[in-house]
Amino acid sequence: MKNQSEINIGLVGHVDHGKTTLTKALSGVWTDTHSEETKRGISIRLGYADITFRKCPQCEAPMCYTTAEICERCGTETELLRKVSFVDAPGHETLMATMLSGAALMDGAILVIAANEPCPQPQTKEHLMALDVIGVKDVIVVQNKIDIVSRERALESYREIKEFVKGTCAEDAPIIPVSAQQGANIDILIETIEEKIKTPERDVDKPARMYVARSFDINKPGVDPEHLAGGVIGGSLVQGKFRVGDEIEIKPGIQVKKDGKQSWMSLHSTITGLVAGGEEMDEVGPGGLVGVGTLLDPSLTKADSLSGSVAGEPGTLPPVRHSFTMETHLLERVVGTKEETKVEPIKTGEPLMINVGTTTTVGVVKSARADDADIVLKLPACAEEGQRIALSRRVGARWRLIGYGIIK
Repeated sequence: MKNQSEINIGLVGHVDHGKTTLTKALSGVWTDTHSEETKRGISIRLGYADITFRKCPQCEAPMCYTTAEICERCGTETELLRKVSFVDAPGHETLMATMLSGAALMDGAILVIAANEPCPQPQTKEHLMALDVIGVKDVIVVQNKIDIVSRERALESYREIKEFVKGTCAEDAPIIPVSAQQGANIDILIETIEEKIKTPERDVDKPARMYVARSFDINKPGVDPEHLAGGVIGGSLVQGKFRVGDEIEIKPGIQVKKDGKQSWMSLHSTITGLVAGGEEMDEVGPGGLVGVGTLLDPSLTKADSLSGSVAGEPGTLPPVRHSFTMETHLLERVVGTKEETKVEPIKTGEPLMINVGTTTTVGVVKSARADDADIVLKLPACAEEGQRIALSRRVGARWRLIGYGIIK
């Protein structure tokens, strides 16, 4: 099928609440493929899985919703609804920056909460606040692991969740009880996703722009020079289209040293191939996660070295900012810790972790005022005026989300 995923849905929540297992229950893909992830049993990098939602024309709802081409219940050929990309974000507190980078790609989100633990757990709260901060509006709550708790505990967990989501973007979100391990209620979840998380309107006539979330070298060691493939970048288009043969620009690019001074130089290349949902494409548009083959030296793209960049039509990308002034909006309390302390005002001279698009960098506050602040970045970011950024502060040994800013 030569059709591309049209929407990105994030899977977020506390570590070990079943996000990756739920992705597998929906898609059949285990997204923890990094060796450390397999060893430690947690997601470290953003995981991706493309899923095709289908509907059986013969069966009653919700049993008619499936991902199988042939209905498991009646054997009828199912009808295509849409293709969806799932972004599986890590739940561990030390990997919050990765989750925030993933949130920039999300059109909607599924918040996974395990019924066998009290709600909220620290990262459940932190991830929900992050969705609020980034501006993700369409949220579904999955109450997972219902197969290992009693009926009484399941109801108590439901009440805890209802209390927890009050006053957040998930206040009116449907709560779906699920067993990802056993595949229970997956059909109801698919029906709810179809009803609740609609494909946003995209502008394909604007100049192409893509947030880069991954970059890699696909060449195996020992490959002959004539068979070397160029570097690959992966991410999601937010507007416009990419076609094979198009010229692209990548910002901020690479750091160069000249006459003892360091500066950043944007990269220019040609698109040699496009892959979406495991299939080669001639053209891709917004929505879903895509891989873009280029003529770049693979040493520039290996090990996610270009993740956080913005790629698009040359001459149309936002400016590369080494500093900016932002309007600040702070949370009342620091989330993600057991003892939630009050968020103090931003102070001149303090470092903040900044997430803008898929970029994660550290900025030092040059000057702080009541409602805005001037920030100088350690690593530059390609960002436009009015763009929303997530702000985290060092609390103890960890970066904790404290609010968001809007670039002036």
